[in-house]
Amino acid sequence: MTKSDRKTPTLSQNTTNVRCRNSKYLDGPERGKVPDDKVSWSVEFKDYKPAHYTSPKVLSKPVWADPDIEQDKKVVLKFNKVDGKTDRKSHAGEYQVVNGMPLNVTGRTGITGRGLLGKWGPNHAADPVVTRWKHNDKGEKVVDPKTKKPILQFVSIKRNDTGEWAIPGGMVEAGDSVSATLKKEFGEEALNTMKMDKKQQGEVKKQVKDLFKKGNVLYKGYVDDPRNTDNAWMETVAVNYHDHKGTFHKFKLQAGDDAGLVQWVDMDSNLKLYASHAYFVMGAAKVNDAHW
Repeated sequence: MTKSDRKTPTLSQNTTNVRCRNSKYLDGPERGKVPDDKVSWSVEFKDYKPAHYTSPKVLSKPVWADPDIEQDKKVVLKFNKVDGKTDRKSHAGEYQVVNGMPLNVTGRTGITGRGLLGKWGPNHAADPVVTRWKHNDKGEKVVDPKTKKPILQFVSIKRNDTGEWAIPGGMVEAGDSVSATLKKEFGEEALNTMKMDKKQQGEVKKQVKDLFKKGNVLYKGYVDDPRNTDNAWMETVAVNYHDHKGTFHKFKLQAGDDAGLVQWVDMDSNLKLYASHAYFVMGAAKVNDAHW
């Protein structure tokens, strides 16, 4: 975060497993059943029969994935600590490690292994919620007739993997800061900077840097993500950057390789978004006293 970012999250920690429970894993098997009252590790569940799955893509040893500690017992990862360049601490607090395996900080998910996630334990992401006021043809703010509050719009991408609309965020790579990831992912996912020449990239990065000088931290913690397992899960820092100067009228939104579409979307309580993203968007509406 920059010095001007507001540090205290607007939203409280998410402590539920809904999207990552009692369903088929994205590209894997059916999860074992987990009743609502058996999610917590502190509750005994003798009949718990989780499926096991780690994607072949993860097992192929890409640079972003941890070693397979289920097969190689000689590998020791430092859970609940910063392990070299990899941050294995959870925003939600210390998590249990049983027989060398980290346990999901929120509870059971019905599946063990890493699924599609590269890291054992927390997999850290960063989600920029970029917003602007909705204006009519006269340049006036559009106000919702029921709430009497102005309507806020945010940049949203349509994910290629699930087809759901989402915030254009991404994973914090080993050694990278959250701040750097927020800028990079927004540029790559919503502006397609990877396909620009160096001159265009330079201009866009300068504009993004200017917009991202000041932000409000909306959320910092666990994400109820369909990729989560008992041993690997998503966490994020979501930050709202509001376009006060009309910076984004100067260039075109364009989807990157991981997104199918990108557009400005009106904020509304009826929005259906990927994982916990609707919760983050609600936080941005709250911070800006906008319609929701």
